[in-house]
Amino acid sequence: MRKTKLLMGLGILAIVGVVLVAADHIDAPGTTSNSADIADFYAFEPSADSPNTVLIVDLQTNVLPDLAYGTFDEDVLTEINIDTNNDLIEDMVIQALPRGDTMYFFGPAAPTATGITGEVLVDSPLGSVAISDTEAITTTTDDGVSLFAGPRQDAFYFDFTQFNKVLEGPATAPLGFNIGDDAVDTFDGANTMSLVIEIPNEMLGATTGVNPLGVEGVYKMWVTTNRKQ
Repeated sequence: MRKTKLLMGLGILAIVGVVLVAADHIDAPGTTSNSADIADFYAFEPSADSPNTVLIVDLQTNVLPDLAYGTFDEDVLTEINIDTNNDLIEDMVIQALPRGDTMYFFGPAAPTATGITGEVLVDSPLGSVAISDTEAITTTTDDGVSLFAGPRQDAFYFDFTQFNKVLEGPATAPLGFNIGDDAVDTFDGANTMSLVIEIPNEMLGATTGVNPLGVEGVYKMWVTTNRKQ
């Protein structure tokens, strides 16, 4: 099954022991309210001495505040791209593809092609997990990989209304951004469809990247969504 990458949603550098977050809701009109729209990407180690990395991808869709009725699009493949040699080209990918009430994961493995096209890595299965809008179901593979797929409360706090006022200039927002109790979480109750992978670092390969601060031991990662062609 051939895929065309619709959009590069978010880029992130995952540094050992540090949580880094990127978010960009509804950044492409053609993907609004469906799970081709990448909302958030989180990459972190659960603790400073953990041998694992946690990857979380939130996808924008029509999910009500009670976490009901969210769906993954079966024509959309979500792909976490991993650069292991610091050239900003994906050397490995982790893929997630829904079928019915199950999310199937593949990789980490070399992609069939880099750039805007690729195929599902059916020869590199990672595991699968049931999708539920009533309970948080997780599964752990024999390789120690934990998986989750389903609706979750959007964890990204953002006062979007005040942000737009700040963009209009000092006349509209003379004090800038709201802080404390004056801030309003625009995404409170606006849930997402989430993919969560906790994976042993040894499966991701060596970290050869260096972040802008000169810190070594960095995985360079970004997320794309791919629509079936």
